Formats: sequence, C-alpha cells, structure tokens
Amino acid sequence: MDSELAVLAASGATTLVSLMVTDSWTHARELVGRFLTRTGADPDTFDDLQDTRTRLLAADATERERTAREISRRYGDRLRRLADADDGSDAALRALLTSLLQLSASTADNWRTVDNRISGGVQHGPVVQSGTVAGLTFHVDHVDRADRQ
Repeated sequence: MDSELAVLAASGATTLVSLMVTDSWTHARELVGRFLTRTGADPDTFDDLQDTRTRLLAADATERERTAREISRRYGDRLRRLADADDGSDAALRALLTSLLQLSASTADNWRTVDNRISGGVQHGPVVQSGTVAGLTFHVDHVDRADRQ
C-alpha cells in the first residue's frame, strides 16, 4: 500500500473515533461497518464497533485520550489491511473517508451554531439552554418599583 493510502486509513480511523462520541455515531458505524464487512471476513464488525464505542465512553477523563489513540490505531490497521488485500478498496477507502469527514463537519457545524445569551439582570422566568432552539430572547421590563405603588 502506498503512503497516501496509509494516511487515508489513519485519517479515517481518527475521524471514526471522534464520531464515536457524537450523535452521528449510528451513521458513522454503518458506513465503517459496511466497508469492513464487504469481504465477509468479519460478521461481528457492527457489534465490535458498538463495543468499542462503549469502551471509549466508559473511560474516565485520564484514560479517554489513551483509549482513543488505541482504538484509532486498531481501526487504522484494519482499514490498511483491507486496502492491502483488495485492489479496488483504495477508491472505496477514499469514499469512506470523504463520507466520514462530511459527517464530522456537519456534526461540528451543529455544535458551532449554539449561542445562548441571557442578560438584563435577575430572571424571574424560565431559562432555556439548547443547541436546537434558535432566536430565543428574554426581555426584562425595566419598570421602577416605585412606579408600581
């Protein structure tokens, strides 16, 4: 395998690991699972991917980085071995990486659009923070208490 495909495999594995902790995981698992099972060599691939994600999520903060590197290295090796074994897999590996990167970018775009602002002093009402509510504004009446009496 040439060095470009080795880099693609490593990049695909790293992107896969980053997607394991997002809401896009199910889609990413399907993409990678289909790629890895295309030869029919490992029927437990989807379960393995799910178990791997569970292990990553269960790792505490100090273990998570080491676990992520280990998982990335493991899946990078699997992607490289498959690309070495199958002449047509370089195009499939490129397509997989493109799909994973697009999925990762769309997940990142969703996170970047969150903008929660609450201002105007003490709030005597509900405060909502969310990544899916847009244009939420609280208005505070600045009526002097002396005017109310």
